[in-house]
Amino acid sequence: MDFSLLLTHLQKNVQLSQEEEQLFLSKLQFKSVDRKQFLYQEGAIHQGMSFVISGCLRSYSLDANGVEHILQFAPPGWWIADINSVNNQIPSSLNIDAIENSTMFFLTHQDREKLFVAIPQLERFFRILVENSLITYQKRLLDNMSLTAKDRYQNFCKLYPGLIMELPQKQVAAYIGVTPEFLSKMLNSKQ
Repeated sequence: MDFSLLLTHLQKNVQLSQEEEQLFLSKLQFKSVDRKQFLYQEGAIHQGMSFVISGCLRSYSLDANGVEHILQFAPPGWWIADINSVNNQIPSSLNIDAIENSTMFFLTHQDREKLFVAIPQLERFFRILVENSLITYQKRLLDNMSLTAKDRYQNFCKLYPGLIMELPQKQVAAYIGVTPEFLSKMLNSKQ
């Protein structure tokens, strides 16, 4: 099993001893999800967090009209979960599925809590991860309230440069909060 992507990600914020690394890695479960398969569906209680190794996942909700509202994409090197569901063990308001065949390391909430006691640096790592996520979501919320669709699209391109050519326009539109038709017209008017 190749843990290099995860260890590189981890080492950007904390340094673990070899024994601590081994303990952390021993708690991870390998999972694979086929394209269009759910990791979790709305209403389920999420049992942990996933670190994407390959492929891409997304988290989203459906409104009363069945329209998707994408909260996050998770390409390789990104974590994904409904943290409210995981931490509070309540039914999720999000769906998480695979955009393409994907592999990931899964860490249960229970094991993560045990690791926080055994390896205090991991609590620091996950705190930094959650803080960075909060900053990203706050910025996105403010952008959605104050920026034009064109500016939101440009921000999407900066945040997910490797995905812009890979994703269907429908999913990009669902992320930036416009219809696919509007996005298509907007992109065509740039040319």
